[in-house]
Amino acid sequence: MSKSQRLFDLMQMLRRHPRPVAGTELAREAGVSLRTVSDLQALGAEIEGEPGVGYVLRPGFLLPPLMFSEEEIQAVALGVQWVQRQTDEGLALAAQNALAKIGAVLPSELRHKLDDSSFHVSRRAPKTPSVDLQMLRQAMREQRKLRMIYRDPTGTETERVIWPIMLGFFEARRVIAGWCELREDFRTFRTDRIVRGRLLKERYLGRRRDLVKRWRTQVAEQSAPTNSP
Repeated sequence: MSKSQRLFDLMQMLRRHPRPVAGTELAREAGVSLRTVSDLQALGAEIEGEPGVGYVLRPGFLLPPLMFSEEEIQAVALGVQWVQRQTDEGLALAAQNALAKIGAVLPSELRHKLDDSSFHVSRRAPKTPSVDLQMLRQAMREQRKLRMIYRDPTGTETERVIWPIMLGFFEARRVIAGWCELREDFRTFRTDRIVRGRLLKERYLGRRRDLVKRWRTQVAEQSAPTNSP
């Protein structure tokens, strides 16, 4: 591998990590030495850190990325196919547009890889229409509360106001996670059990990503095995 290739690989790895990365981790994943980090710093890369602390790439320095590898193209095409067939129309169109932009910059000898038929993602089986996923995505994007009528497994309906924070896709099931004002706790709701819902003008407090962290921590604690005495 050429020195320039190692430099580019290291930059790409640092882009993936918003927090400091240990030198040993750089050596293991990117196959480089700390001398390579010094070479990038000499070129003007905003890499902060030192041995024993870790390294992080700061904004302000850009190197053009190397061309996609064949596996990277396959990964992108597979991801786009999944989004087109498993999510809502808005995301499906966005995925298609993103793939077209990637195809526009690929060299002709690689462009056909976007249409590689090595993988197949099945389409969702038609079901009774549930709440509009685009509306749920808007609620998360704008941090707006959602008022809804929710039907539990027994058929009982309750009116709830939730703070939508995350959409989950599990095979044929779609769920929305959020803070439930009725239960005063985090809950997950199957979208096919939402009888109807509408966005409220009121925005919920805090940052959505912080709420996601709290929810993930709670899920992890509830899933952790308990040691019997």
